[in-house]
Amino acid sequence: MDLTGLVLLVDILDAGNLSSAARKLKVSRANVSYHLQQLEKSVGAQLVRRTTRRIEPTEIGQTLYRHGRAIRDELTAAREAIDSLGRGLHGAVRVSVPTGFGQLVMTGWLLEFKRQYPDISLELLFENRVDDLLRDEVDVAIRVMSEPPEALVARELAQVRYVACASDVFTRIHGLPDDLEDLRRMPLITSSVVGRELRLSAYKDQVRQEVTLSPTLASENFQFLREAILSGLGVGLVPSYVVQEDVNTGRVVTALNNWRLSIFGTRLFLLRMPGRYQTQAVRTFIDFVIEKASRWR
Repeated sequence: MDLTGLVLLVDILDAGNLSSAARKLKVSRANVSYHLQQLEKSVGAQLVRRTTRRIEPTEIGQTLYRHGRAIRDELTAAREAIDSLGRGLHGAVRVSVPTGFGQLVMTGWLLEFKRQYPDISLELLFENRVDDLLRDEVDVAIRVMSEPPEALVARELAQVRYVACASDVFTRIHGLPDDLEDLRRMPLITSSVVGRELRLSAYKDQVRQEVTLSPTLASENFQFLREAILSGLGVGLVPSYVVQEDVNTGRVVTALNNWRLSIFGTRLFLLRMPGRYQTQAVRTFIDFVIEKASRWR
C-alpha cells in the first residue's frame, strides 16, 4: 500500500471533496483523483462514496482513514521535532476571531502573543461565521454563542454580558428604559440586521422573558456601534466590553442592570476541528488564549 496515497485519503476526507483537497495540496483535481483511484486499486475496494455535497468514507475507507491520520500526525510531529532543533518555537497558526470581541478585547492578547513568540506566524480572520471552519482551514476559532456546534471540539472560555446602554446626553434628553417593554419605543442600536426583528431574551432570578424588537441601526462592526451609542443615536444592546471604558468614565450609562440579557448567546468558546493534528505552535496559542480568558473578568 502506498503511504502517500494513504495520507492523501486523509486529506481528501478532511477536506470533504476532491476539489478542496486539491486546492489545499496545490495540485490539480485530476492528480488527486488519479492517486485515489490507485489507492483503491491497490486495496481492492472502494474507499469513498460521493454524495451531493461531500465525499464520505466507506467502512474500509474509515478504517484506513484512522490509520492514515495517525501516520500523518506522526510524520508531522517528526518534521516539527527536527525543524525545532537549535531553533525557538516556530510554526504557523490560523485563527478566526469574532469582529467585536476580536477587535476590542483580543487585539491586546494577540499582540502580546506575537511579542512573546516572534517566530510563530499568526494569520487572523475577523469574522462571525461558524458554519464551516474547515473550509477556511482554521486551526482555532473564538466565538460567542449559546451552544457550540456538535461537530466541533469546544472549550468554554468565559461568559459575555450584554447591556442596555446609552450616552449620558441621550439619557438626559430621552431617559433610559425602566423595563423590557420600554425598549420597543426607543431607537435601538445593536448587531442584528436593520429591518429584521430581534429577539431579546432576559433572565432575572427564575424568570425568563422574551421581547421582539426592531433595531433602527445595526452593524457587525462593534466599533461603529460604540460610536453610534456615544453619538446619542439611541439605546445600545451590545456586549459590555464594547462600552466598558465609556461606562467607567461616565460617558455611557447602563439600564436594566437587574436583568441578564442575551441576543446571540453569552458564552465564549474556543473551537477547533476534531481529529486535526495540533502543532506545538497551535497548542501554545490555545494555552495562551485559555490563560488570558481566565483572567479577563
